Amino acid sequence: MADSLTPTVLVVGGGTSGNALTVLLRRAGIAVDLIESSPDWKAAAGSGITLQGNALRVLREVGVFEDIEKDGYAASGVAVLAPDGTVLHAHEELRTGGDELPSHIGIQRPRLQQHLIDRVRACGAGIRLGITATAFDQDDRGVDVTFSDGTSRRYDLVVGADGLHSATRRMIGITDEPKPVGMGIWRAPAPRPAGVSRTEMIYGGRCFIAGYCPTSEDTVYTYLVERARDRAAIDPATYADEMRALSESYGGAWVELREAFTDPSVVNHTWFDRHLVEGPWHRGRVVLVGDAAHACPPTFAQGAAMSLEDVLILAESLTGLDDWDAESLDRVLTGYHARRLPRVSMVVEASCLLADWLLEGRRDADVPGLMGRTLTALKELP
Repeated sequence: MADSLTPTVLVVGGGTSGNALTVLLRRAGIAVDLIESSPDWKAAAGSGITLQGNALRVLREVGVFEDIEKDGYAASGVAVLAPDGTVLHAHEELRTGGDELPSHIGIQRPRLQQHLIDRVRACGAGIRLGITATAFDQDDRGVDVTFSDGTSRRYDLVVGADGLHSATRRMIGITDEPKPVGMGIWRAPAPRPAGVSRTEMIYGGRCFIAGYCPTSEDTVYTYLVERARDRAAIDPATYADEMRALSESYGGAWVELREAFTDPSVVNHTWFDRHLVEGPWHRGRVVLVGDAAHACPPTFAQGAAMSLEDVLILAESLTGLDDWDAESLDRVLTGYHARRLPRVSMVVEASCLLADWLLEGRRDADVPGLMGRTLTALKELP
């Protein structure tokens, strides 16, 4: 053991996966410190997220499902629209978290983050904000972590939950890096138009996808997906103007929605990336979870779900581990990777294939078949 008979874990990153893992490990009686580079520990203002059923299944284990259900919006299915707003097809989604959970819930990211923060604060974890890990010095019995404030501490395990551009991943010598898919996405909140009670998407028009998802009784999360442009060439002060211009070719609820695009500071513009570390996700006593190990275009809205499944499986694998010696820990971390890689690979490949079809303008692509096969597989327990 690093310091005592109680196992000690450092979680690097206080986002969705890091927060959820901290709560699950503390519930198992493991001592946890969580560090977060941001001093205010908040999600991006204004953005929204779609939580599929298999993400909700994990969040129920974390203890925040009822809060999310209350604050978010359990949409009644999905519809595909023509650019003028005419409904082409509507259907109920497969419930990937089981029949007792909604197919998906939309929620504002800051609200999700706050519910997770509240759970972390209540679970008894050590919390340090505005801090990063700058060095790992491992031996057979532990890992000494040096922090950006000059302090250090010894742990049995370090978990890198620090996102797509993970510093932890680079520090342990994993060289896989995310690669752009060729698409960019604009996201912004808006008031929920009367009658919008489900996720609705338009494929075609000026954008590859123009969609929105209710995130509360009063709000929606809107997104517009286009071919990737050089972000450095777009002045952030024009972000709201860009969203209005991109949405001009769409009718239906978009007529009302684009009137809300006035504040560029709440508009998020980023690229879609593909990322998958196919080799081991750990080096000694440092292991990756979530976007640090894998990420994909949100064409299936499975990014958060895959990250949350990671932390559930890792927490289950560590719970009850009697001896945290190097051999036992390596066996557990190797098993975690072996269990997660096939499922994560399936989602990354399917998400990227759908993105490729859109980029290529493939009218004959079997999108319903691809989505049906993938979502059916995800209904199985991870």
